[in-house]
This record gives sequence, C-alpha cells and structure tokens, in this order.
Amino acid sequence: MRFCPWYPLAEAGDHAPEEDNVLQLRLAHGLHDYPRGKSAMVLYEHAPDARAAARRLAEAHAGADLLCRHLIEVDDPDLAAFCARLRAEFVRRFGAVPVLESTPR
Repeated sequence: MRFCPWYPLAEAGDHAPEEDNVLQLRLAHGLHDYPRGKSAMVLYEHAPDARAAARRLAEAHAGADLLCRHLIEVDDPDLAAFCARLRAEFVRRFGAVPVLESTPR
C-alpha cells in the first residue's frame, strides 16, 4: 500500500479518485494532543467513492488548514479492513481515535 503526496483538503475533490479508497486527513501545521502523544493525523476514512467523501469532508471542514491524501497503490482488496487496521494502530499508539473521528460529520 502506498499513499499519494499530501494535498490541501480544499482541493481534494480534484485529486481523490471516484472509486473505493482510503483517505487520511492531517493538520497542515502543528500537532494535536492525544492521551499518549502528539500527532498531525486527524482522520482515517474508507469510502466507496473517495472523491464524494473528500468533497463532503472539505465542505464540513471549510477554512480548516487540513491536508488530505489517498491510496495510489493497493495490495489488499479489502480497503475497509485496511482502514480499520490503520485506525486501530493509531488508537494503540496514541490512546484515542483521531480527533475528527470523535466529532459528528
């Protein structure tokens, strides 16, 4: 699995593919405090249509200085399970789900 380079969330609708994929969002600057450390990561999301999800996220977080990226090389056909593993590893390491996953979207 390999992700593309980061791009501004506001431009995600122009970059994310219209297919099953995994999106990651991070702070463009700084780190968020989690119970067991700091991380710029704020969201992992699996979506059957990554472009539609990216546009929804960009609208929901308009004005926020966030970056987005998506998978460009996929080894595991079960992207929902892959995203769940990413999230579980984050929770194991930082002690909480990414901050935007704990707020309503």
